[in-house]
Amino acid sequence: MLMGSNITDKAEKLIQYGADSVLVVDDPLLKEYMTEPYAKALTHVIQTYQPEIVLFGATAIGRDLAPRVSCRIKTGLTADCTGLDIDPETYLLRMTRPAFGGNIMATILCKDRRPQMATVRPGVMSALARDKSRTGEITNVEIQLDAQDCTVEILEVVKSEKTVSDITEAKYLISGGRGIGGPEGFGMLRKLAETLGSGADISSSRANVDAGWITKDRQVGQTGKTVRPNLYMACGISGAIQHLAGMEESECIVAINKNESAPIFGVADLGVVGDVNAIVPKLIDEIARVKESKSVQ
Repeated sequence: MLMGSNITDKAEKLIQYGADSVLVVDDPLLKEYMTEPYAKALTHVIQTYQPEIVLFGATAIGRDLAPRVSCRIKTGLTADCTGLDIDPETYLLRMTRPAFGGNIMATILCKDRRPQMATVRPGVMSALARDKSRTGEITNVEIQLDAQDCTVEILEVVKSEKTVSDITEAKYLISGGRGIGGPEGFGMLRKLAETLGSGADISSSRANVDAGWITKDRQVGQTGKTVRPNLYMACGISGAIQHLAGMEESECIVAINKNESAPIFGVADLGVVGDVNAIVPKLIDEIARVKESKSVQ
């Protein structure tokens, strides 16, 4: 479903990215996000088209809109999911999310109410490749919205400029845990990222964020961000379930840890047992040497 003002032309793009049909609600009152008109529009669409499943991104807007709509249509909502699949026997949506402070991963079913609703963390799903030859159905949905549907008035919208990189967009992530020894350890990881080149960035486990070694926007895991880079290098990270929930779908996982029984090795494609502070500098030198030899050739 696509909601907004003067956005009908964007529906074709959604078809190209994999949608078979797009329901469009185009109204001037939806130009900027406000809870009430958006909730009214989405509730109308759900009641009209009776979908089995409705998914939202677990963004600031999704987390505001989803519970309001679920309450209006009297169904359940599973928030902050890190995994979704369909039960092969019952065809129910299996919604997986961390529970009890992240100590377990709970799979939740909504058996008796429809639609089944969930908010899904950014980064959990990867976008399909764009196919400009795809065709699909675009339907304009008419909804009567008026000023009384707006409980607030937006006086000004100020766009903030992005000043830091977003780890969810990185192709290669060098992530540090308590094993790096201190905040200075991130300097070593930053150097490794710079050696890898464009698309590489650094991230962290929660312990280092709590210790003040690095900022919250760098945290991967249940209470941080979910990432799916081509390469995720876990340096000195033990691999608690809270952290695994945020990175286990990475394409290639390399773990460096001196504890050979660390849980991180259970999800790693390549494991190195040893002191991260001794291995990473050697890795930096070797990558630099290989890159230099290739440039000479």
